[in-house]
Amino acid sequence: MMDGIEEVTNNLKEARSETVDLSDNSLVVDISDALSEKDKVKFTVHTKTALPEFQKTDFTVVRQHEEFVWLHDRFEENEEYSGYIIPPAPPRPDFDASREKLQKLGEGEGTITKEEYIKMKQELEAEYLATFKKTVAMHEVFLCRLAAHPVFRNDHNFRVFLEYDQDLAVRSKNKMEMFEGFVKSLSHSTDELLLSATVKDVNEFFEQQKNFLIEYHNHLKDATVKADRMTSKHKEVADLYIKISMSLMQLATTDNTDLEKFLTRVAETFEKLRKTEARVASDEDLKLSDTLRYYMRDTFAAKRLLYKRLRCLANYENANRNLEKARSKNRDILAAEAAQQEACDKFEHMSDKGKEELVDFKSRRVSAFRKNLIDLAELEIKHAKAQIQILKSSITSLKNGE
Repeated sequence: MMDGIEEVTNNLKEARSETVDLSDNSLVVDISDALSEKDKVKFTVHTKTALPEFQKTDFTVVRQHEEFVWLHDRFEENEEYSGYIIPPAPPRPDFDASREKLQKLGEGEGTITKEEYIKMKQELEAEYLATFKKTVAMHEVFLCRLAAHPVFRNDHNFRVFLEYDQDLAVRSKNKMEMFEGFVKSLSHSTDELLLSATVKDVNEFFEQQKNFLIEYHNHLKDATVKADRMTSKHKEVADLYIKISMSLMQLATTDNTDLEKFLTRVAETFEKLRKTEARVASDEDLKLSDTLRYYMRDTFAAKRLLYKRLRCLANYENANRNLEKARSKNRDILAAEAAQQEACDKFEHMSDKGKEELVDFKSRRVSAFRKNLIDLAELEIKHAKAQIQILKSSITSLKNGE
């Protein structure tokens, strides 16, 4: 679609979100390369491992987005992982906005100058590339979270995803399957509301976590909207700088007077400011908006853990009532006792694992926010100093008549 954008094989580590601890090198997963085609993105997944379960120690496979979703669903649907926070699936690659802007630019090519068209096209290509890098980073973070988890890393489906060098034959969901998924999600939400109203959780830790996560998720959602709005305004400013710069250049070339040199210098200043402003928008999007958006999804996954545990508690209480009925009728007591013990064991296991996961979730998100906000502050200072230097140099140059 765009020259120099179709294939990106540069270093994608710069765009990786710092959301996992990669200190354990026994299983290291990264996306080394990626290829953007018209309707899909092919990710080259590179794995280095010392685990004996794998046939090799270093290997690569090519995966598409649908295969990442397939892997996430395998974890989500596995009862053995009910007590764990399942890492959120990466968002679907969406380049429609960039494509639409480029198409509109192409349609209006005859109404603007060639120089203005080239600069605006470069800006849109940079925006497309930034979106592409973020998409790759989110898919990589999903895999890194699984690889860093002491239980998930041993999952059979995960090993197949990393090691099987053929197509997994995973297709996109059709409309009926998407509708069924929506109905299932609606059913879960309804069931969660009913459970919250009818089942009393006597564990103070989980009750506090539920109240916190609900409020925290709402704050994250609100903060994400505001952060996106702020980033959008910076992009609008950068776009306006392009128009101002080009208008001044046009005026300079049509007015062959002493102002020509002055107007050209001012136009160049706005062009430099435009580049800096675009970097500000990109950094805010990556370090702030993406972090907020990621942990909004991760918080939803944590809420899912609490819902599953509450459902397990309801099943345990039902098993207790069934046991009481069986004893009162003196019938099927052994079967009822076995069912009650199984429900009790499952609930206790979920509670123990769930507490570990929620404590780890707190530590992980605090660390990620701290790092990304510090990085953002340092970048903001760097860009502010650059803008000041641009303005100082421009003023000095204009005063000296250079």
